[in-house]
Amino acid sequence: MKTDINRLNRSAITMILLAGIGMATTGYAASKAKVNKGKKLYQQNCIFCHQADAIGKPGVAPSLTNPEFLATSSDKFIKGTIRDGRSGTGMPPFSHLGRSGIDAIVAFLRAHAKKPNRSKEIDKQLHTQGDARLGKLWFDSICSTCHGKNGDGYMAGGTGTAIGNKSFLSKATDGFIRETIKHGRSNTRMIGYKGPQAMAALSDREIDDIISYMRTLGKK
Repeated sequence: MKTDINRLNRSAITMILLAGIGMATTGYAASKAKVNKGKKLYQQNCIFCHQADAIGKPGVAPSLTNPEFLATSSDKFIKGTIRDGRSGTGMPPFSHLGRSGIDAIVAFLRAHAKKPNRSKEIDKQLHTQGDARLGKLWFDSICSTCHGKNGDGYMAGGTGTAIGNKSFLSKATDGFIRETIKHGRSNTRMIGYKGPQAMAALSDREIDDIISYMRTLGKK
């Protein structure tokens, strides 16, 4: 009798383990399928500006697989940008792809991530209380050289993105902008401006002043 019970117990445990393995395999297959779908949609819609490997092209489109970009950008930010585009720039809206299509593209981009996604903690950072008047001085002397006098980016002949664009500013949190200014993005023209090794060792207050000024550009 004991032997029969032990056999039943072993059989039950085996079935549970196999079911777990099956679920894990199915989950992986679904994830892989989603990434592959995103890759296909990317190649059909995004490759022309952002290039095949999504590293972007200076003066045309930013890198979407940059390690710092993927580590600081929330899914909400990326999905919203794909869906709505950026009015006044070369980025059109892709809402016609639908939620599942946009989700798949984001999954494809996330598959390139090399660093943990810190967007949740970054987006919870406090809103800036900087002085826009002082921020303008820093923006004009540092940021405008790549991003344009009014933050118009490529449209103004700059090598940087349109950080004064209303659509960008409506989606980007102060934390996201703050982290980008502080640490920059590797292998791009966007260098970091925080710390002794930076080109200009800006203080936290000075960085917040710049963010405050950028927010005024989005209201023009």
